[in-house]
This record gives sequence, structure tokens and C-alpha cells, in this order.
Amino acid sequence: MPSADMTLASATSSPATTRKSGSAPEKKYKCQFCNRAFSRSEHRSRHERSHTKERPFKCLKCRSTFVRRDLLLRHDRTVHAKDGGVPLHSEVKRRTATKAPDVSGSGPSKASIPLDTATLEQIEASSDGMVDIETAAMLMTDFHHKAMASQEPEIAIDAQDTVISPNGPSLLEPAVAYNAPGQMSLPQMPWGDSMVPNSVADHKQHTMGSQDSHPAFNSASALNSHPHQLPPIMDRQMSGSDALPPSFQSMNSSVAVSGLGTPGALSPYPSMLGPVSPVDYRRSPGPSQALTMTKAPQIESEEQCAKIYENIKQSDSENALLDTFHLPTLNTLNRLLKTYFDLFHHHLPFLHPATFQPTEVAAPLLLAVLSIGALYIFDQDQAYMLHIGSKVLVNQFLQNKENFSSRKCPLWTMQGTLLNMIFASWSGDPKGLEWACSIKSLLANMVAGNRYELKLRAEAREGAQPTHEEWVVDEQCRRTYYAVYIFFGMLTLTYNHTPAMGFNEFDTLELPSSETLWTMEVSDEESWRESIAASKIITFRQAHDNLFQGESARYSAFATRVMINALFLEVWYHKRSPEALQDVVTEYKLRLALETWEKSLELCEPETVVVQLSAPHKGHPLIFNAMAMYRNTRARLVVDLKSVQEALRYHDSYEVAAAMTNARDKVQRSQEMIKVIQECFDCIEVAALQGIRWVARTSATNWSIEHPLTGMDLMVILTLWLYRLEHDEEPATEEELAMYNKLRNLFDDDSVDVYGAKLSSTVARLWGSMIDEVVVWGITKLMGEAFKLHSQALVGYEDAMSSRSGSTTPSMATGGVQVLEMQVAY
Repeated sequence: MPSADMTLASATSSPATTRKSGSAPEKKYKCQFCNRAFSRSEHRSRHERSHTKERPFKCLKCRSTFVRRDLLLRHDRTVHAKDGGVPLHSEVKRRTATKAPDVSGSGPSKASIPLDTATLEQIEASSDGMVDIETAAMLMTDFHHKAMASQEPEIAIDAQDTVISPNGPSLLEPAVAYNAPGQMSLPQMPWGDSMVPNSVADHKQHTMGSQDSHPAFNSASALNSHPHQLPPIMDRQMSGSDALPPSFQSMNSSVAVSGLGTPGALSPYPSMLGPVSPVDYRRSPGPSQALTMTKAPQIESEEQCAKIYENIKQSDSENALLDTFHLPTLNTLNRLLKTYFDLFHHHLPFLHPATFQPTEVAAPLLLAVLSIGALYIFDQDQAYMLHIGSKVLVNQFLQNKENFSSRKCPLWTMQGTLLNMIFASWSGDPKGLEWACSIKSLLANMVAGNRYELKLRAEAREGAQPTHEEWVVDEQCRRTYYAVYIFFGMLTLTYNHTPAMGFNEFDTLELPSSETLWTMEVSDEESWRESIAASKIITFRQAHDNLFQGESARYSAFATRVMINALFLEVWYHKRSPEALQDVVTEYKLRLALETWEKSLELCEPETVVVQLSAPHKGHPLIFNAMAMYRNTRARLVVDLKSVQEALRYHDSYEVAAAMTNARDKVQRSQEMIKVIQECFDCIEVAALQGIRWVARTSATNWSIEHPLTGMDLMVILTLWLYRLEHDEEPATEEELAMYNKLRNLFDDDSVDVYGAKLSSTVARLWGSMIDEVVVWGITKLMGEAFKLHSQALVGYEDAMSSRSGSTTPSMATGGVQVLEMQVAY
């Protein structure tokens, strides 16, 4: 029976390098750094780049560089395919193409060259990647003119002149660093125009914390530096929308974008606000809608600040807060409101921005909103002050309320309590999680009582359509209930806590509407009735039944997130049922429902609301979040890492890492497991294609907390599967080898140093370093440290085995996958 290394060699060697039996080529080319021998000089050259970090292959469409030409070609195909123009070609195609014109002549001949995309390839082909200064200047000038011609004209604002640097401010340039106690330096991203100081252009790139201690993360190849280019967007085919949104120029001529200044959501300077999320810009059903952008509520004057302070004073009936509490300044308050509604709100949009008046809203809810806004600017001291203040005021209200009843609790108590529980549960503090768990039943009772009141209001209308004002009140209630439901689902996913709410709470309740309808500004009731009639909103029960019957259903992006949460909880209950092992029928139904849910994405209601978040997905961020939950749910049908989830409750990174490593027996090598690893691959591919460094620095403020939480199980499964493949005596199958190589090829770039470690420990270290580099929610810091310890444990186990065997190098099982001998690594 052939061994695994022979199988791997045949699977990874090209026909030109296939060895003839009995005649191994002589390895005469030695690396000058580690004395390793190679049979071909080009293999040695490629290997030496892992030591020198040289990246000779430059992308002339952006500033990315690569160690190998095939990586440059892949980058051009995946990143610049949507930009149009002539793609780069492989060496074979270059040799057979028409000979390039001579570009090495004098100055006048260079000036007459038409600098299009094809010419870039010709210049590179004739100069072997080296372009002189004059030609490079001409290229950049040509890029500048073409980019300016392709963008909509913007109204210049004098105050912003100093902000726009010649190359555009990079997302990698933090404006201010907040040093949290015991943590690394955290950058403050220049997300909003009111948040960007005029000195941004003078800032140079800062060294962040332990950045240089990880040589694997010295690449920023996924970021485009040109100020007039949108960053790369991965076409994930997660929704059935058009392949590409229309160009900003055509959108400017066809629809009016209201309320956009410079910079704005459709500005040609996207890096100032963070890249714009590629929302599906098709029109929603009903009357045509212009593209809109949710406007964050703001405070207009110092008099309004005084009114807010007076509201807090009135809420604090026991005077327990005002001695230690300090209301932030007007500018800071507006900044916190903006970060909440720009960065957090879109992931759980249960507040109504248009009617959220800071001077009128209940003080405890306002403080809860501000506390989460403070987290997103990395001001933890202020965040905790506001969070504790909100908790104190909510507690006073509930304790002093006579004849307490969940039916009589105003909606703000539920919303403020939910935000405080979110803050505490993901803070990375075990005491905060204990507090959140202690009031889960209280929050669930609030939902039940408030939902009953909503039902009575609806019945009192006797079938009549609500006015827009009544509908906003009811819809905000429904959205709050579902936000609580989603949050409880995340507690179950992360900590294995028993769900505090059942399906029966929602049954005939309508699912959330589209964001377009939710944020619509209505001029008269007639237009409102047309809009509500054109939106077919179904109930939770209808959507649930459709999914389990294999019939796709049409609902909103928020409803998509609600339904995958319901399916996840169904899987959770099923896996904890004593009959789960024998219950094949239920598992079949669950798989059918999950497949139907994924197909329903093609029918998801389109949006006209521009979201200023960067997500590698062409739909709403809620769909991107739902896909993360979907991958985790698919994996849970096969592997359930309950021990890791329970260890995470107590926030000890060493215990969590030990639980990860000890879960090896839960991950088996089987045909079914290959499908699970595919979900794991899809998870890490999102980060790899976007750029590991880019994701490490921007995902904390762009992506929902759901991504690191749902990705934890997937990455543990992936690392343990890779570990077994590398160490089991059983030879790897062809499918396993194909999957292994597919994962390996994600990290061919020298931004990940895989030459000195197995892929299993490399992936664990990579994921840990990525999710804890920029910390908004403390739980990601804990998880990142646990993954790093897990990586060390995998390597340490190998070292222990090798020391016992007396070998100077890590020993490997005969049938394992030999990473260091993989031809594809060169």
C-alpha cells in the first residue's frame, strides 16, 4: 500500500518535475541561510525569499507585492477582476502573445505610450518587474486621471483639505492609540468626518503593540492604496443579487443620494470612512426608492447636553450615581452616538435612528448606547463608566416600580438591559458574564409581557393597517424581541448556556421588515400604505414551516439572521437529545432546512440603505453575519465542542486552550468530516482573500462580534483535523489530501511563515493573532490568547515526541502529511 508521502508527492508534483522511479535528482542547490538543498535553482530562490522576506512580483494596479508570480496572478484574478481591463497572463501565455512594444527607449517615445491595462503587462514582461521612475510616474498619472474620470464629482470642503493626503489616508494608520490596561495598543480608526482630526495627513504608520513580533503579519497586500479605488470585495455568491452593483457614476446619474457630504458613503475617498459595504443596490418592491444612508442622531447644543444631564439626575432617584458620574462633552457625546449607529447598530438594528432623540430618550438607554459607542473608540474607562451608570439607573427603575409587571415595563427597559447584557457578556470579564446570566430570565419575561401587549394592540385595530407612527412603535418592539432572541442564541453558541427563550414566543409574530422600510421617511399616509402593501412580511411560523418543508421563503436581511438563529437552536436541542444518535429523520429535516435557508438568500429582500461598513459580501452585513452562523450550525451537526464552550465561561485562556487540545478525539477523519472542513475552509478563506493584516486591523470595528464567536468552533475543528492528518498512522485519502492542499494554498504568501511549523499549529497561531490584534470586545482577546496557547500545545506535543525518540527534528508518523517536503510549498 503506498505511503502518504508518496501519495502526496504524486498529488502535488507537476508533470515537469515528476520523478522517475529509481532516479532521484541530485539536490545541489543549497540555501545560504539554512543550508537546505534543492534540485533546482528556482526552488532555492523561492525558498530563500522566506528568509529575506523579498517580494519581487509587484502588482501595478495597487501596491501589493508577492513572492511568486502565480500568487500575483491569483491576486489579479480575485481582487482586480471586477475593475475591468486586460487580466495578467501566465508565463506560457506571455511567451505566445504578441511581442510587446519597446518601452526602453528615450523620453519622447515613453511619453507617447497609451498607458492602459494591457501596457502594464507589457512593461512588466519587458522589464522583469522593474519599472524606471519616469515610467512609474506616467503610470501613476494615468491611473489618477482614469480614476478621477470614473468617479462622481464631489463638492470640496475647505475643512477637509488637510485630511485628504496625496495617497489617501490608509486604514492602517491609526489616529490615536488607547492603551488599555494590560493590553496592546489599540488604533482608533478614522471612521467619520467628525471623528477625524485635521492632523491625520501628518500621521505616519504607527507600530502597534506586538506587531513586529509576528513576522508572518508584515504584509498588507489586501489593501489598495489608491484613493480612488474601492478595496477588494470578494464575490461570495451568498445572495442572488446582481453580480456587481452599478458603478458610482451611473448611480449618481440615475438616483439621488440624499444627505451625503464629503466624505460620504459614495465618496471617492472611501478609506476616510472605512470602505463602503457592497450593499445590494437594487430597488426594493413598491415605490422607487433613492439610495439613503442612516444618519446617526446628534446633539445640537450645550442646552441639549444640560437637558440630558437633567434626565440622568431625575432617573437617579437614590443619588447613587451623580457623585462619581461625569457626562462627556458635547463633541464626545456626538462621537459616541456616531460610532454606535455607524458601527454597531447595523448588526442589531432594533433602535429607530430617525426617532431616537438623545434629549427625549430614557437616560438609562442613552447611557447604554453611549457605552457601546465608547468601546468602538477604544475608550474603555469611559465605556465602563457609562455602562455601570446605565445598569444602576435601570436597576433603580425596576426596584422602585410599584406593582412590577413585565407587561408594564416600557420598551426602553428591555432595550437598555439588552445592551448592558451584550456589553457584559462579550467584555472578557467573567463577572460581567455572571451578571448577564443572572438576569436572563428577567429579560425573557420582559419580552413575553411586552409581546402580549403588542398582540392586544394589534387585535384592537381589527385588521386595519396601522399608521406609520403606530407601525414604527410596533416594529421597534418586534425588532427588540428578535434582537434578544439572537443574543440568547449567541450565549448558547459561545458558552453552551441553555436558551432562555423558546420558539413559542414568536409563533405568529411577524418577522422584521426590510431596512429600507424601517428607515423610510414618509411624507404622507397614502405613500406609506403603498409601501407597506408592497412589502410581503411573513410570520415566524410561516418562515419556519417553509424551511422544514424545503420551500424557499422571501424575507428581509434581519429576518434571515433570525431564522438561522432558530435553526441553530434546533440543532443545539437535537444534539443534546438522548435519542439524537438514533434520530436520523430529525437530522435529515435539519439538513433540509439549512439547505433551504441558504437557497432563500437568493430571494432576500433587496436594500437601498447604504451601510458604511466593510464586509466581503455583496449583501447587507446582517447576511454576512448570518452566513457565519450558518457555517457554525452545519459544523455542529457533526462536531459539538461542548467542553471548549463550557471552559470559555470562566475566561481562563489556559483552561480554554487545554480544552481545545483535549478535544482531539471529537474530530474524526471521515467522509462527513470533509464537509465540515469545507465550512471551516469557507470561514478562514474570507479572511485570507481579504488579507490577513487588513482583517486583523479592521474587522473589529467593521464586522460583528458574531464572526470570532462562530469561528471559534470552526477553527478548533480545523486545527485538530489538520493535526490528525499530519500525525495519524493511517494514510491520507485523496479527498483529504485535496482539502489539505487547498488549505495550504491559502497561505502560500510569505505573510504566513509555514516553513518551520505544521499547518495545524500555524492556522491556530494565525487565527489567534488575527482576532486579538485590535480589541473592541474583550472576549476576542481571551480567545486569541487561547488559540496561541493551543498552537504552542500542538507544537509542544511534537517536540515532546521528538525528544523522547532522540530525534533532532520533529518526528512525523509514517502515514502523516509531510508538510516540509511538500513541493507546493516552493
